[in-house]
Amino acid sequence: MNTPLHSDPLVRFLEKPRAAFTRSDIIRYIRENEIEMINLHYPGADGRLKTLNFVINDEAYLESILSCGERVDGSSLFPYIEAGASDLYVVPRYRTAFRNPFSEIPTVDLLCSYYTKDGTPFDMAPEQTLRRAHQELRRVTGFDFHAMGELEFYVVSPKEQLFLADDQRGYHESTPFNKGAEFRARAMKYIAEAGGEIKYGHSEVGNFTQGDLMYEQNEIEFLPTDLEAAADQLVVAKWIIRTLAYEYGVDVTFAPKITVGKAGSGLHIHTRLMQGGRNAMVDDEGNLSENALKAIAGYLALAPSLTAFGNTNPTSYFRLVPHQEAPTNICWGDRNRSVLVRVPLGWSAGAARMVCDANPMEQPATIDTQLKQTVEFRCPDGSADIYLLLAGLAVAARHGFEMEDGIRYARNRYVDVNIFDDRHKEVLNRLSQLPDSCEKSARCLGEQRAVYEQYGVFPPRLIDGVIARLEAFHDADLRRETAPDEARIRELVDRWFYCG
Repeated sequence: MNTPLHSDPLVRFLEKPRAAFTRSDIIRYIRENEIEMINLHYPGADGRLKTLNFVINDEAYLESILSCGERVDGSSLFPYIEAGASDLYVVPRYRTAFRNPFSEIPTVDLLCSYYTKDGTPFDMAPEQTLRRAHQELRRVTGFDFHAMGELEFYVVSPKEQLFLADDQRGYHESTPFNKGAEFRARAMKYIAEAGGEIKYGHSEVGNFTQGDLMYEQNEIEFLPTDLEAAADQLVVAKWIIRTLAYEYGVDVTFAPKITVGKAGSGLHIHTRLMQGGRNAMVDDEGNLSENALKAIAGYLALAPSLTAFGNTNPTSYFRLVPHQEAPTNICWGDRNRSVLVRVPLGWSAGAARMVCDANPMEQPATIDTQLKQTVEFRCPDGSADIYLLLAGLAVAARHGFEMEDGIRYARNRYVDVNIFDDRHKEVLNRLSQLPDSCEKSARCLGEQRAVYEQYGVFPPRLIDGVIARLEAFHDADLRRETAPDEARIRELVDRWFYCG
């Protein structure tokens, strides 16, 4: 493996991809780079990473940590575990190892999986649910599932007086009008060094001042990768962004909505089906394939219940309102940003020759542009349980292949017009809508739970727990009740400011 330009120091040192990391590789890196500590991380029910710190006493102790993991109290991490039977193991996954960018003490961090007292995978753990979802998708369809996220967030800092960007005009703004560029670049560097496969970063639309504070929206977008790795890199990225913000003395929020009339933050998920290194969502001419239509059918069919994993607190539904770029109607289209499922602009044979026009001395590139084509699911936001959301999307893609009329179902829900234009009311009237509250989302999950529970992917107790948590918000009428009350909305935003 040629690694001189690789951003990940472990990949450069070990000269192998992360998926091939072994215990002996990690020990060799630790020994030869004078690493003094190990941190084990694992997600709790709140979606945030938890941490165990270990001082490396000697090589035998290091071997023990990496071979056996450690015990944790599962009832303190997951509300649906009884205290009397709550002991769990957390066991490191070597492919997730990364050099901690914040610790003054040389430290290597690893993500863990949960196991029961019998040494079997803990079925209620989000990352185990994701693994089962991918396994069943492969079994039914023969395809691997790749995903990537568009991670949007606001950086909140003291207001500056010079070079203020226009309100809600921050899209792709450069310095000095974008003050957070250096913070974003540093976060991207750390995420890449931790194994995140980043596509790019930029400032987003949201930009405003409120009192003495300045709010700047940013986005870091990833490259499509194996489903489990896509989830891991998103949770690590959120941890890095928050920890870096603390070091910078600024605040960060992934909240779906932070004030009235300003852009909210989504977590758009791009997906593709892969087989033999080829993108099965496009045919040889670069057109959308029937496989893609089947997956789209599944996304649309399960969209009401997917909000239970991707839109998990009442402020999520202040973002999902009509006449914004966030979707409300269950439909799909090409490039249209108001639809739920979007097929972004691809690279046709003609588009691949653009570089020759821009650079007359160049020859056509040989890059396989078909790999760039994805299908985007646009309703999730920063409150999402990332592992369960991606597991749900894998279930939905599988379901699309199992639907008898999946291709026709998808074609009947394609739109190529502005559905909010009065001239196209007949199109809008035939579409179903996403839930408008956590309570409605819970009801939809209850109605569609059998698809998630099929083949043992989502445990029934896990579905019960998600439904109970969403119902407890009692927010069926909250959006309508608070619509004219900005102070009340701000109170709700503050309550879930650090969601996800």
